[in-house]
Amino acid sequence: MNELLKGKVALITGGARGIGEAESRLLAEQGARIIIADVLDTEGAALAAELGEQAHYQHLDVSSEASWSHIIRFIEDTFDGLDILVNNAGIIRVDALEDTSLDDYMSVINVNQVGVFLGMRSVTPLLKKRGSGSIV
Repeated sequence: MNELLKGKVALITGGARGIGEAESRLLAEQGARIIIADVLDTEGAALAAELGEQAHYQHLDVSSEASWSHIIRFIEDTFDGLDILVNNAGIIRVDALEDTSLDDYMSVINVNQVGVFLGMRSVTPLLKKRGSGSIV
């Protein structure tokens, strides 16, 4: 266990699978209390249950301001603050350029760019309240 992370509160976006799942597992193993946030509700809830009482799952669409407001309220009510944001959520489309619709392209922009911005903006007050914090 990493004493630096013990008891810290970490929010991992895209935390239900892939890199986010690995980050969720690592932070939990290192003693952090974690919020696994994703749109993959079944996978996220199952991972939180597997990791035990220090892990919580919350639905989060990173491209939605309302979804960010909801998770910030959950964090304030449950943990009274946040120490770490792992701003991991992301998607990729593998269609050829000429086969990619504007809607598909905008979904990538909304998750991969707007979502990162909304995440940083949303958690900044919580990190300031703690007097420190990290965004990864």
